[in-house]
Amino acid sequence: MEIQKELDIQSNKTFLQKIWNSVKEYGPGIIMILTMMGAGDLITASVSGASFGYNLMWLLVLSLLIRFVICNIMGRYQIYNNQGMTILEGYARLHKFFPFFFGIASLVIGHLIIAQMIKGSGIALNWMFGIGNDFIWSVIVVLVSLFIAGSNAYKKLELVMKGLLAVLTICFIGLAVYSGPDVGSILKGTVGFGLPEDTGAYSVILVGVSLVGAVAGSLTNLIYPYFLQDKGWTKPVHRRIQRNDLLFGFIAAISLTLAIWIVGAEILRPNQIQIKDIDDISRALSIYMGDLGSWVFYLGVFAILYSSVIGTANGYAKVITDCYYKVTNKVLTKEQKIEGDNKFKWISLFLLISPIIWSIPGTTGFVALTLFTNALNVVGLPAIAVGLLIISNQKKYLGKYTNNWFENIMLVGTTLLAIWGSYQLLLSFFS
Repeated sequence: MEIQKELDIQSNKTFLQKIWNSVKEYGPGIIMILTMMGAGDLITASVSGASFGYNLMWLLVLSLLIRFVICNIMGRYQIYNNQGMTILEGYARLHKFFPFFFGIASLVIGHLIIAQMIKGSGIALNWMFGIGNDFIWSVIVVLVSLFIAGSNAYKKLELVMKGLLAVLTICFIGLAVYSGPDVGSILKGTVGFGLPEDTGAYSVILVGVSLVGAVAGSLTNLIYPYFLQDKGWTKPVHRRIQRNDLLFGFIAAISLTLAIWIVGAEILRPNQIQIKDIDDISRALSIYMGDLGSWVFYLGVFAILYSSVIGTANGYAKVITDCYYKVTNKVLTKEQKIEGDNKFKWISLFLLISPIIWSIPGTTGFVALTLFTNALNVVGLPAIAVGLLIISNQKKYLGKYTNNWFENIMLVGTTLLAIWGSYQLLLSFFS
């Protein structure tokens, strides 16, 4: 009997060890998720919860599903295409418009995304340490990022991201549990499929489109295959771990975004607290939890924002560099790596340093900058979805690993949703 118990214990340990070893091997999915989350999820989810309760929760679920499908297709394309192409090369073979558009758009969007993260990180660090001002801390964030973005960037990036994920999980899920979520309202909001009336500081259209832009994403999706290359997951044998890694990352994203939303719905909304600045969330939490609540919140804010600074600078610089080679018809040989290219290094430096101008006192507020950038993200989504729909169904490159019917429906639906969102966004700006 005792022998059987010992065998059972050993068996359980082996199973748990296998899970732990798998998680330790994960990387690209975690980096991708933390890069995409950033200020978009923090502000849009909390604003949605504070302004509309759980009424827009269905958009969160839909957006995450869209993003998983897009990233999974891109990962499969990277692994199974028989030409060893990057995702940008696949788009470029359709038409030069794609790398030209993606290159310019990535430069603009990448600059604005990093601007949000640097600005928000400076605000969080200044609050936690109480020394200097927001701008000085933003400069420190840039300097530390320059160090991490040096040689062997991917290995350092993966290590930092896993640490930040642990911090995020403890901070935001802890706050959500303390808030006391209404499970019934969450389920109702998830299947409600409606748009509530404008009752908050921001219009429901702007918040809704911003949510799709922040979570479903657009140009940020393009960076995922480059992280797969950095990890070395480029062959069919890597498909299983790639998919599990991505799924693990999305489970984390769902949990964290839901946690942020709960804080907005359960603490901010009942007290009619409108979020016009990041300090509004902190002040509300301090009422209920004291200084500990604010400290936990700002630690989580820093983790979610800073993870996107280094991930976006690294990933977007690779996309822009690859676009340059595709537009100019110049060749980056298989032996060369994008990270070793001088153009990548200069673009990465530009993306890290130039956004500091948005942290200068008196510039656009953090929340407004975040909502605008996320909404602007939607404009690039149709080009990604349409192009991906075509290249991921090309049997001459993918053989039997083309899309299934569900993935094709999702890509078509995403294109229509993005076009509608872009139209609504223009109307809201000019009305």
